[in-house]
Amino acid sequence: MKEATVTARTATRTATRGVLYVHSAPSALCPHIEWAVSGVLGAPVSLDWTPQPAQPGAYRAELSWTGEAGAAAAIASALRGWNHLRFEITEEPTASSEGSRYSYTPELGVFHAVTGLHGDLMIPEDRLKAAVVKAALGDTTLLVEIDKLLGKPWDDELETFRHAGEGAPVRWLHQVV
Repeated sequence: MKEATVTARTATRTATRGVLYVHSAPSALCPHIEWAVSGVLGAPVSLDWTPQPAQPGAYRAELSWTGEAGAAAAIASALRGWNHLRFEITEEPTASSEGSRYSYTPELGVFHAVTGLHGDLMIPEDRLKAAVVKAALGDTTLLVEIDKLLGKPWDDELETFRHAGEGAPVRWLHQVV
């Protein structure tokens, strides 16, 4: 059996796609968001900004993107930590990578979950075990820990911002019950 050496030149990159939802951003931040996302995707990005009715003076936008597997993580890293910015980004799974969902709020920081083929969150065994141990020690309840694993605090905070104003293009994200 012959062994092949993989280099940066010979490695194939796996393409995937996803959606970036900027739920709220002050106007001064909008061009910086476009610049940061362009840098990750390697192509110019121009978003259609519309007013965010849930927060006067803020804007919302969405972008369907195509890029290399892992691009959602890179975009989330590029945007995290910016005050007054709320966003979510998804990445579809490929034959060689899991899907991802990232949510960000200034108050809570970044939430990350691995997603399956149908968009369900996949919670790793060790994180479930840690939640059970924390609950057994009396530090918290199992319900609170499972809510954190599912991103419920982020969903609760972002739900108001997910609903766009009348006439705005919308891709609805809803909690799965």
